[in-house]
Amino acid sequence: MKFRREDKGQAPGFQVAPMIDVMFLLLCFFMASQIFSQWETEVDVQLPTATTGLPQDRMLGEVIVNVLHDGRYVVNRRELDDRELGRLFGRIVDLSPGQPVLIRADRGTAYEHIIRVLDLCRRADIYNISFATSFVKEPPSR
Repeated sequence: MKFRREDKGQAPGFQVAPMIDVMFLLLCFFMASQIFSQWETEVDVQLPTATTGLPQDRMLGEVIVNVLHDGRYVVNRRELDDRELGRLFGRIVDLSPGQPVLIRADRGTAYEHIIRVLDLCRRADIYNISFATSFVKEPPSR
């Protein structure tokens, strides 16, 4: 009696577990890289420099208002006027009070444009405001 079958060289089946691992790692990579794409560093804003202070970690849900040198506002790649920015701030406060706002102003921006953004923040009861600067690696010599 012959109880053993002869192996006819069947091809191994498709391995699902390694494919799931690879897809999970790709998903994690793209989710992490999406955070960096939302930092709006592509907007052409030349930040003023500071020799003091430490780089801060970004806060969750932080709203970045880019103030260009001619006084235009850009939020999430959309150009807004004063009225639209005020409405945006109002909606932000309605959804989550205490929402942080980061103001990225160009170094050539007139002071009055920054004050307009601060005034709109105050009208909407936003008090968690910070300003973006770039850091100088070496302090200037005197």
